[in-house]
Amino acid sequence: MTETTFDDLSSPDWRAKIATLSGPARARLAERARNAPLFAHAYAFHLNMRFGGVTPLQLAEFAYEQRLVGLKVHVEDGEAASLAGMSDAALSDYGTAVEQFGLELHIETSTTQKTGLSDAVRIALATGATSLRCYPRYEGRVSEIVSQTIADLRRLETFDPEGRLRYTLEQHEDLKSEELIGIVKAVANPRLGLLFDFGNMINAYELPLPALAAQAPYVTEVHVKDCLVQQDRDGWAHLACQTGTGHLPLHAMFVDLLLLGQDRPQVLSFGLEEEEGYFAPALRFPSEESDPFIAARSASFTDIGTTDLGARLRQEAIAAHRQLETVRTMLNQIAAEALRIER
Repeated sequence: MTETTFDDLSSPDWRAKIATLSGPARARLAERARNAPLFAHAYAFHLNMRFGGVTPLQLAEFAYEQRLVGLKVHVEDGEAASLAGMSDAALSDYGTAVEQFGLELHIETSTTQKTGLSDAVRIALATGATSLRCYPRYEGRVSEIVSQTIADLRRLETFDPEGRLRYTLEQHEDLKSEELIGIVKAVANPRLGLLFDFGNMINAYELPLPALAAQAPYVTEVHVKDCLVQQDRDGWAHLACQTGTGHLPLHAMFVDLLLLGQDRPQVLSFGLEEEEGYFAPALRFPSEESDPFIAARSASFTDIGTTDLGARLRQEAIAAHRQLETVRTMLNQIAAEALRIER
Protein backbone atom coordinates (compact mmCIF):
# COMPACT_ATOMS: atom_id res chain seq x y z
CA MET A 1 0.00 0.00 0.00
CA THR A 2 1.32 3.47 -0.88
CA GLU A 3 1.77 5.83 2.03
CA THR A 4 -0.50 8.90 1.91
CA THR A 5 -0.06 12.30 3.53
CA PHE A 6 -3.27 13.51 5.12
CA ASP A 7 -2.38 17.21 5.23
CA ASP A 8 -1.80 17.37 1.48
CA LEU A 9 -5.28 16.24 0.52
CA SER A 10 -7.70 17.16 3.27
CA SER A 11 -8.78 20.73 2.40
CA PRO A 12 -10.41 20.93 -1.04
CA ASP A 13 -12.10 24.11 -2.26
CA TRP A 14 -15.79 23.35 -1.78
CA ARG A 15 -16.82 26.66 -3.30
CA ALA A 16 -14.95 25.81 -6.49
CA LYS A 17 -16.80 22.49 -6.59
CA ILE A 18 -20.16 24.29 -6.38
CA ALA A 19 -19.09 26.70 -9.13
CA THR A 20 -18.66 23.78 -11.54
CA LEU A 21 -22.25 22.60 -11.05
CA SER A 22 -25.04 23.29 -13.51
CA GLY A 23 -27.79 25.73 -12.55
CA PRO A 24 -30.29 22.96 -11.73
CA ALA A 25 -27.71 21.13 -9.66
CA ARG A 26 -26.91 24.28 -7.68
CA ALA A 27 -30.62 24.86 -7.05
CA ARG A 28 -31.01 21.26 -5.91
CA LEU A 29 -28.00 21.61 -3.60
CA ALA A 30 -29.35 24.81 -2.06
CA GLU A 31 -32.76 23.29 -1.42
CA ARG A 32 -31.27 20.20 0.15
CA ALA A 33 -28.85 22.19 2.31
CA ARG A 34 -31.72 24.28 3.67
CA ASN A 35 -33.78 21.17 4.42
CA ALA A 36 -31.13 18.63 5.41
CA PRO A 37 -32.64 15.93 7.67
CA LEU A 38 -30.72 16.60 10.88
CA PHE A 39 -31.04 14.01 13.66
CA ALA A 40 -30.00 14.20 17.29
CA HIS A 41 -27.54 11.45 18.16
CA ALA A 42 -27.28 9.92 21.60
CA TYR A 43 -23.48 9.85 21.45
CA ALA A 44 -23.46 13.64 21.65
CA PHE A 45 -24.76 13.03 25.20
CA HIS A 46 -22.71 9.88 25.78
CA LEU A 47 -21.29 10.87 29.17
CA ASN A 48 -24.56 12.42 30.32
CA MET A 49 -26.37 9.19 29.47
CA ARG A 50 -23.73 7.11 31.28
CA PHE A 51 -23.18 9.25 34.36
CA GLY A 52 -25.76 12.05 34.38
CA GLY A 53 -29.08 10.24 34.21
CA VAL A 54 -30.08 11.53 30.76
CA THR A 55 -32.61 9.14 29.22
CA PRO A 56 -33.64 8.28 25.66
CA LEU A 57 -36.87 10.22 26.26
CA GLN A 58 -34.90 13.33 27.19
CA LEU A 59 -32.93 12.96 23.96
CA ALA A 60 -36.25 12.99 22.09
CA GLU A 61 -37.21 16.15 23.96
CA PHE A 62 -33.91 17.73 22.91
CA ALA A 63 -34.53 16.80 19.27
CA TYR A 64 -38.02 18.28 19.42
CA GLU A 65 -36.88 21.50 21.11
CA GLN A 66 -34.13 21.97 18.52
CA ARG A 67 -36.52 21.42 15.58
CA LEU A 68 -34.70 18.31 14.34
CA VAL A 69 -36.19 15.65 12.10
CA GLY A 70 -35.43 12.69 14.34
CA LEU A 71 -33.04 10.97 16.70
CA LYS A 72 -30.60 8.08 16.68
CA VAL A 73 -30.42 6.02 19.86
CA HIS A 74 -28.12 3.10 20.65
CA VAL A 75 -29.87 0.18 22.33
CA GLU A 76 -27.58 0.53 25.37
CA ASP A 77 -27.66 4.32 25.75
CA GLY A 78 -29.07 5.47 29.07
CA GLU A 79 -27.75 2.71 31.32
CA ALA A 80 -30.70 1.48 33.44
CA ALA A 81 -33.08 3.53 31.29
CA SER A 82 -31.75 2.08 28.01
CA LEU A 83 -33.95 0.60 25.33
CA ALA A 84 -32.22 -2.75 25.85
CA GLY A 85 -33.58 -2.84 29.39
CA MET A 86 -37.18 -1.98 28.50
CA SER A 87 -40.09 -4.35 28.23
CA ASP A 88 -41.95 -4.58 24.94
CA ALA A 89 -44.71 -2.44 26.42
CA ALA A 90 -42.22 0.22 27.52
CA LEU A 91 -40.60 0.18 24.08
CA SER A 92 -43.98 0.72 22.48
CA ASP A 93 -44.67 3.62 24.85
CA TYR A 94 -41.30 5.15 24.00
CA GLY A 95 -42.01 4.87 20.29
CA THR A 96 -45.39 6.52 20.81
CA ALA A 97 -43.78 9.40 22.70
CA VAL A 98 -41.22 9.91 19.91
CA GLU A 99 -44.00 9.85 17.33
CA GLN A 100 -46.00 12.42 19.29
CA PHE A 101 -43.00 14.73 19.09
CA GLY A 102 -43.20 14.35 15.31
CA LEU A 103 -39.79 12.69 15.17
CA GLU A 104 -38.38 9.76 13.23
CA LEU A 105 -36.53 7.16 15.31
CA HIS A 106 -33.39 5.29 14.26
CA ILE A 107 -31.92 2.52 16.41
CA GLU A 108 -28.22 1.62 16.58
CA THR A 109 -26.28 -1.39 17.82
CA SER A 110 -22.56 -2.21 17.94
CA THR A 111 -22.62 -5.75 16.64
CA THR A 112 -23.71 -7.94 13.75
CA GLN A 113 -23.71 -11.15 15.81
CA LYS A 114 -26.95 -13.12 15.72
CA THR A 115 -28.19 -12.53 19.28
CA GLY A 116 -27.35 -8.83 19.44
CA LEU A 117 -28.60 -8.10 15.95
CA SER A 118 -31.88 -9.95 16.39
CA ASP A 119 -32.51 -8.16 19.70
CA ALA A 120 -31.78 -4.78 18.10
CA VAL A 121 -34.26 -5.59 15.31
CA ARG A 122 -36.84 -6.53 17.97
CA ILE A 123 -36.28 -3.20 19.73
CA ALA A 124 -36.47 -1.25 16.49
CA LEU A 125 -39.73 -2.91 15.48
CA ALA A 126 -41.25 -2.50 18.94
CA THR A 127 -40.50 1.24 18.99
CA GLY A 128 -41.69 1.87 15.44
CA ALA A 129 -38.20 2.88 14.31
CA THR A 130 -37.50 3.11 10.60
CA SER A 131 -33.80 2.28 10.52
CA LEU A 132 -31.18 0.14 12.28
CA ARG A 133 -27.43 0.72 12.16
CA CYS A 134 -24.88 -1.99 12.93
CA TYR A 135 -21.20 -2.79 12.46
CA PRO A 136 -19.04 -5.87 13.04
CA ARG A 137 -16.66 -6.04 15.97
CA TYR A 138 -14.89 -9.33 15.35
CA GLU A 139 -11.33 -10.34 16.00
CA GLY A 140 -9.59 -12.05 13.11
CA ARG A 141 -8.26 -11.66 9.62
CA VAL A 142 -10.08 -9.10 7.51
CA SER A 143 -11.24 -11.84 5.15
CA GLU A 144 -12.74 -13.73 8.09
CA ILE A 145 -14.46 -10.60 9.43
CA VAL A 146 -15.94 -9.87 6.01
CA SER A 147 -17.19 -13.43 5.56
CA GLN A 148 -18.73 -13.56 9.03
CA THR A 149 -20.40 -10.17 8.58
CA ILE A 150 -21.95 -11.28 5.29
CA ALA A 151 -23.36 -14.36 7.01
CA ASP A 152 -24.66 -12.22 9.88
CA LEU A 153 -26.41 -9.68 7.69
CA ARG A 154 -28.06 -12.31 5.53
CA ARG A 155 -30.16 -13.09 8.64
CA LEU A 156 -31.86 -9.69 8.49
CA GLU A 157 -34.59 -11.04 6.22
CA THR A 158 -35.38 -13.66 8.86
CA PHE A 159 -35.42 -11.15 11.71
CA ASP A 160 -37.59 -8.69 9.76
CA PRO A 161 -39.57 -10.80 7.26
CA GLU A 162 -42.00 -7.99 6.43
CA GLY A 163 -39.15 -5.64 5.51
CA ARG A 164 -40.28 -2.87 7.84
CA LEU A 165 -36.78 -1.53 8.54
CA ARG A 166 -33.95 0.00 6.55
CA TYR A 167 -30.48 -1.11 7.59
CA THR A 168 -27.08 0.53 7.47
CA LEU A 169 -23.61 -0.91 7.89
CA GLU A 170 -21.19 1.67 9.26
CA GLN A 171 -17.51 2.03 8.50
CA HIS A 172 -16.31 1.77 12.07
CA GLU A 173 -12.56 2.25 12.01
CA ASP A 174 -11.36 -1.17 10.84
CA LEU A 175 -12.82 -2.14 7.45
CA LYS A 176 -12.01 -0.21 4.30
CA SER A 177 -14.55 1.15 1.84
CA GLU A 178 -14.01 -1.62 -0.72
CA GLU A 179 -14.54 -4.25 1.98
CA LEU A 180 -17.80 -2.64 3.13
CA ILE A 181 -19.04 -2.41 -0.44
CA GLY A 182 -18.18 -6.07 -0.93
CA ILE A 183 -20.28 -6.98 2.10
CA VAL A 184 -23.30 -5.00 0.90
CA LYS A 185 -23.08 -6.50 -2.58
CA ALA A 186 -22.75 -10.04 -1.21
CA VAL A 187 -25.68 -9.67 1.20
CA ALA A 188 -27.80 -8.34 -1.67
CA ASN A 189 -30.56 -7.02 0.60
CA PRO A 190 -32.16 -3.99 -1.11
CA ARG A 191 -32.87 -2.49 2.32
CA LEU A 192 -29.18 -2.54 3.34
CA GLY A 193 -26.95 0.46 2.67
CA LEU A 194 -23.92 2.16 4.19
CA LEU A 195 -23.71 4.72 6.96
CA PHE A 196 -20.91 7.18 6.21
CA ASP A 197 -19.18 8.52 9.30
CA PHE A 198 -17.25 11.75 8.74
CA GLY A 199 -14.14 10.48 10.54
CA ASN A 200 -14.08 6.69 10.95
CA MET A 201 -12.24 6.03 7.69
CA ILE A 202 -9.18 7.72 9.18
CA ASN A 203 -8.37 4.71 11.38
CA ALA A 204 -8.62 2.42 8.34
CA TYR A 205 -6.01 4.63 6.63
CA GLU A 206 -8.40 6.18 4.17
CA LEU A 207 -8.97 9.83 3.30
CA PRO A 208 -12.48 11.27 3.78
CA LEU A 209 -13.33 12.35 0.24
CA PRO A 210 -11.94 9.29 -1.59
CA ALA A 211 -13.74 7.08 0.95
CA LEU A 212 -16.96 8.98 0.33
CA ALA A 213 -16.51 8.77 -3.44
CA ALA A 214 -16.14 4.99 -3.19
CA GLN A 215 -19.06 4.48 -0.80
CA ALA A 216 -21.34 7.08 -2.41
CA PRO A 217 -23.62 4.73 -4.39
CA TYR A 218 -24.53 2.91 -1.17
CA VAL A 219 -24.67 5.73 1.42
CA THR A 220 -28.12 6.41 2.87
CA GLU A 221 -27.24 7.81 6.31
CA VAL A 222 -24.46 9.87 7.90
CA HIS A 223 -22.79 10.55 11.24
CA VAL A 224 -21.50 14.13 11.46
CA LYS A 225 -18.45 14.88 13.60
CA ASP A 226 -14.96 16.37 13.37
CA CYS A 227 -11.59 15.12 14.52
CA LEU A 228 -7.89 15.79 14.70
CA VAL A 229 -5.83 13.26 12.76
CA GLN A 230 -2.79 12.01 14.66
CA GLN A 231 0.10 9.84 13.53
CA ASP A 232 -0.12 6.43 15.19
CA ARG A 233 2.74 4.08 14.31
CA ASP A 234 2.63 4.31 10.49
CA GLY A 235 -1.13 4.84 10.42
CA TRP A 236 -3.63 7.41 11.65
CA ALA A 237 -5.55 7.74 14.90
CA HIS A 238 -8.35 10.21 15.38
CA LEU A 239 -9.19 12.40 18.35
CA ALA A 240 -12.72 13.77 18.08
CA CYS A 241 -12.97 17.51 18.63
CA GLN A 242 -15.37 20.43 18.42
CA THR A 243 -17.00 20.40 15.00
CA GLY A 244 -15.31 22.93 12.76
CA THR A 245 -11.96 22.88 14.58
CA GLY A 246 -10.49 19.62 13.23
CA HIS A 247 -8.83 18.33 10.09
CA LEU A 248 -11.87 17.01 8.22
CA PRO A 249 -13.18 18.72 5.03
CA LEU A 250 -16.66 19.21 6.47
CA HIS A 251 -18.10 21.58 3.88
CA ALA A 252 -16.82 19.43 1.01
CA MET A 253 -18.31 16.26 2.50
CA PHE A 254 -21.65 17.96 3.05
CA VAL A 255 -21.69 19.15 -0.57
CA ASP A 256 -20.94 15.70 -1.96
CA LEU A 257 -23.47 14.00 0.32
CA LEU A 258 -26.25 16.49 -0.39
CA LEU A 259 -25.78 16.01 -4.12
CA LEU A 260 -26.34 12.26 -3.93
CA GLY A 261 -29.60 11.25 -5.60
CA GLN A 262 -31.23 12.88 -8.62
CA ASP A 263 -34.99 13.07 -8.13
CA ARG A 264 -34.82 12.78 -4.36
CA PRO A 265 -32.06 12.98 -1.73
CA GLN A 266 -30.21 9.71 -1.31
CA VAL A 267 -29.06 10.60 2.22
CA LEU A 268 -32.00 10.27 4.59
CA SER A 269 -30.38 11.38 7.86
CA PHE A 270 -27.44 13.37 9.17
CA GLY A 271 -26.85 12.30 12.78
CA LEU A 272 -25.19 15.00 14.90
CA GLU A 273 -22.63 12.87 16.69
CA GLU A 274 -20.41 15.34 18.53
CA GLU A 275 -17.74 13.23 20.27
CA GLU A 276 -15.32 15.77 21.75
CA GLY A 277 -12.61 13.81 23.57
CA TYR A 278 -13.26 10.41 21.93
CA PHE A 279 -10.03 8.70 20.80
CA ALA A 280 -9.66 5.81 18.37
CA PRO A 281 -6.25 4.31 17.45
CA ALA A 282 -5.03 3.34 13.99
CA LEU A 283 -6.34 -0.04 12.89
CA ARG A 284 -5.06 -0.25 9.29
CA PHE A 285 -1.63 0.64 7.98
CA PRO A 286 0.17 1.26 4.69
CA SER A 287 2.67 -1.45 5.61
CA GLU A 288 0.09 -4.11 6.50
CA GLU A 289 -0.03 -7.53 4.89
CA SER A 290 -2.69 -8.38 2.32
CA ASP A 291 -5.08 -9.93 4.86
CA PRO A 292 -4.27 -8.19 8.15
CA PHE A 293 -5.34 -9.32 11.61
CA ILE A 294 -7.75 -7.08 13.56
CA ALA A 295 -7.61 -7.45 17.33
CA ALA A 296 -10.72 -7.61 19.53
CA ARG A 297 -12.06 -4.24 20.65
CA SER A 298 -14.87 -2.83 22.74
CA ALA A 299 -17.76 -0.72 21.57
CA SER A 300 -17.05 3.01 21.35
CA PHE A 301 -16.85 4.99 24.56
CA THR A 302 -15.33 8.27 25.73
CA ASP A 303 -13.13 8.34 28.81
CA ILE A 304 -14.71 10.50 31.51
CA GLY A 305 -11.28 11.68 32.67
CA THR A 306 -10.34 12.85 36.14
CA THR A 307 -11.87 16.32 36.06
CA ASP A 308 -14.98 17.45 37.89
CA LEU A 309 -17.86 15.23 36.70
CA GLY A 310 -20.49 17.96 36.78
CA ALA A 311 -18.32 20.31 34.76
CA ARG A 312 -17.54 17.58 32.22
CA LEU A 313 -21.23 16.77 31.76
CA ARG A 314 -22.08 20.44 31.29
CA GLN A 315 -19.27 20.78 28.78
CA GLU A 316 -20.65 17.85 26.76
CA ALA A 317 -24.17 19.31 26.70
CA ILE A 318 -22.84 22.69 25.58
CA ALA A 319 -20.85 20.96 22.83
CA ALA A 320 -23.96 19.19 21.55
CA HIS A 321 -25.83 22.48 21.21
CA ARG A 322 -22.79 24.16 19.67
CA GLN A 323 -22.43 21.44 17.04
CA LEU A 324 -26.01 21.97 15.93
CA GLU A 325 -25.37 25.70 15.51
CA THR A 326 -22.14 25.02 13.60
CA VAL A 327 -23.72 22.50 11.24
CA ARG A 328 -26.68 24.75 10.51
CA THR A 329 -24.27 27.59 9.74
CA MET A 330 -22.30 25.37 7.36
CA LEU A 331 -25.44 24.24 5.57
CA ASN A 332 -26.60 27.85 5.25
CA GLN A 333 -23.20 28.78 3.79
CA ILE A 334 -23.50 25.98 1.24
CA ALA A 335 -27.03 27.05 0.29
CA ALA A 336 -25.95 30.69 -0.07
CA GLU A 337 -22.98 29.76 -2.24
CA ALA A 338 -25.13 27.54 -4.44
CA LEU A 339 -27.59 30.41 -5.01
CA ARG A 340 -24.96 33.09 -5.50
CA ILE A 341 -25.20 34.69 -8.94
CA GLU A 342 -21.83 34.60 -10.63
CA ARG A 343 -20.95 37.69 -12.60
